Amino acid sequence: MAKVLFILAKEGFRDEEFLVPAEILQNKGHQIFVASNTNKGNKAIGADGAEVIVDVSLDEVNVKDYDMIVFVGGPGALENLNNEKSYRIARETVENKKHLAAICISPTILAQSGVLKNKKATVWSSASYKESIEILKKNGAEYVDEPVVVEDGGYLITANGPKAAKEFGNALSRALEE
Repeated sequence: MAKVLFILAKEGFRDEEFLVPAEILQNKGHQIFVASNTNKGNKAIGADGAEVIVDVSLDEVNVKDYDMIVFVGGPGALENLNNEKSYRIARETVENKKHLAAICISPTILAQSGVLKNKKATVWSSASYKESIEILKKNGAEYVDEPVVVEDGGYLITANGPKAAKEFGNALSRALEE
């Protein structure tokens, strides 16, 4: 079975964007690991209070150890994960032909790493916040207003937020089965 690494902000990840897809994948027999911008053994704390033990720090992520890398969104994602460490992980995931996914605001991290250039993707936005769509477009992505967008035969999956968590989890599962 596949090894899936979820990347969470140490504070303020969106609980259901991790918990729902992780449960779907675990129920299919896949192994779940967690990376964050804190040290191994520390807890990452969700926006709604979920506590998750971190298996590896962002600094120590070796993409080759995993079959899929998933960036989780939430109010803490950009503050904690929008940096060169995350960009390196995204680029190496694509270079190593591993599955790469992001939900909520996190597709902007993928866009800024350069991996969404000439790719279809979705991202969280609202009536009063459209900047995330502009970040995708500015970095060469084609924004699609759908809950989940699958590109490159399942090697690139984006979702637009917590309401899409189950559909996102199912898309991740399908991608690993193909």
